[in-house]
Amino acid sequence: MPRSARPRSKAPDSLPKAKTGIAGLDEITYGGLPRGRTTLVAGGPGCGKTLLGAEFLVRGALEFGEPGAFVAFEETPEELTQNVSSLGYRLDSLVAAKKLHIDYVRVERSEIEETGDYDLEGLFVRLAHAIDSIGAKRLVLDTLEVLFAGLTDHALLRAELRRLFHWLKERGITAIVTAESGQHGELSRHGIEEYVSDCVISLDHRVSQQLSTRRLRVVKYRGSQHGANEYPFLIDDGGLVVFPITSMGLDYGAPTGHVPTGVEGLDAALDGRGFLRGSSVLVTGTAGTGKTSLAAGFVNAACARGERCLYFSMEESPDQIVRNMRSIGLNLERWRKRGLLRVQSARPTLYGLENHLAAVYRATTEFAPHAVVMDPLTGLGAIGSDREVTAVITRLLDFLKSKQITSLFTTLASVQADPEHSDVGVSSWMDAWLLMRTLESAGVRRRALYVIKARGMRHSDSIHELHFTTRGLRIEPAAVVPT
Repeated sequence: MPRSARPRSKAPDSLPKAKTGIAGLDEITYGGLPRGRTTLVAGGPGCGKTLLGAEFLVRGALEFGEPGAFVAFEETPEELTQNVSSLGYRLDSLVAAKKLHIDYVRVERSEIEETGDYDLEGLFVRLAHAIDSIGAKRLVLDTLEVLFAGLTDHALLRAELRRLFHWLKERGITAIVTAESGQHGELSRHGIEEYVSDCVISLDHRVSQQLSTRRLRVVKYRGSQHGANEYPFLIDDGGLVVFPITSMGLDYGAPTGHVPTGVEGLDAALDGRGFLRGSSVLVTGTAGTGKTSLAAGFVNAACARGERCLYFSMEESPDQIVRNMRSIGLNLERWRKRGLLRVQSARPTLYGLENHLAAVYRATTEFAPHAVVMDPLTGLGAIGSDREVTAVITRLLDFLKSKQITSLFTTLASVQADPEHSDVGVSSWMDAWLLMRTLESAGVRRRALYVIKARGMRHSDSIHELHFTTRGLRIEPAAVVPT
């Protein structure tokens, strides 16, 4: 595995770093952006360049005691303040507290073309005032295209860029400069900015099969190692979050404790103790075999022990799950009210595979659950190829294992398919696998449960009959093997 695929939490080099505070970005840059140097953030429209720069300043002011200045060439302070409020940030309050300075610089291309002259001295005066007025340590220039719109001489452009970046470096300012993507493969419009910048970050907003995904890549980072893969990221009301895991190593711990399954009789079939804590469990079966009910029983038992559970549903709303589980005596609403259970529902087609992965990452990081349920995984097949779905689920498993979170996944099996076959193709990576079926015997349909595998423990190889009761599910050895 390439070293770039396994970001470490601490930078192995001595280059001073300025933490961004953006979830995931500090990890893949091994500690943040180069302190006292300039970082170029390039990308097309709508990919999040301005918001990344704004969050860099806001978090610097609020979390690291570093005031910042935002110099805009396209948006007025009022427009910027309104737009960034979507992330939950109040720029006006930071300005009032002298932690942030916002300046709008109007640049008219026609005026430059008419005079035939170009001089950055006026900009340096504005920048110096913005920096000195609050003692800024961070700066964002948004965007370069407007600043150099009337300049066609590339030699002069490169010289002026170097002059600008050198001016910032002399003052020890950690700067982000945004730029639009080029048209012929260049990262930036002029194809020069990336060469004179110390760090270059590329943002991309792509659409595949009518689903959009934002991705981030650190193209270069002088003097520092960095993750060089593409990383999905989200923009929501909490800001940006970059999901830094594309392929994790198999170096996570292996807890030896057990957790009850929440299904009467099932613990006895699993060495008398239930699932291994921190393990991954796959539950497969055709429609109506009780997969969701088994998952709900597992969640109910965990919450009853005072453990937090995160339930991702791709077919039913939270209220629908709560209502349906009352029919088998499970009151999940009480755990929601106590803050022990969080149910998040979203159709698989709401967004792309990578964004599903990033959404799970963010929710898990915020809620810090002891157990996670995903019901069912099968829907992901509608938004990606078998290979893509398998890769995403594998990365999800590794992420949850690294957090030592016990996870349970359900999948819908086809009636025509081999029952001991997982449609999502990840059964080999699961620690335990339960198969649920409906079988007929003497004109009666019965539900059966098999323990296909359970790594690290003895487990029953018998066929168990599954019963729905007023207190949840119950299994017992089948008196007569259904045929």
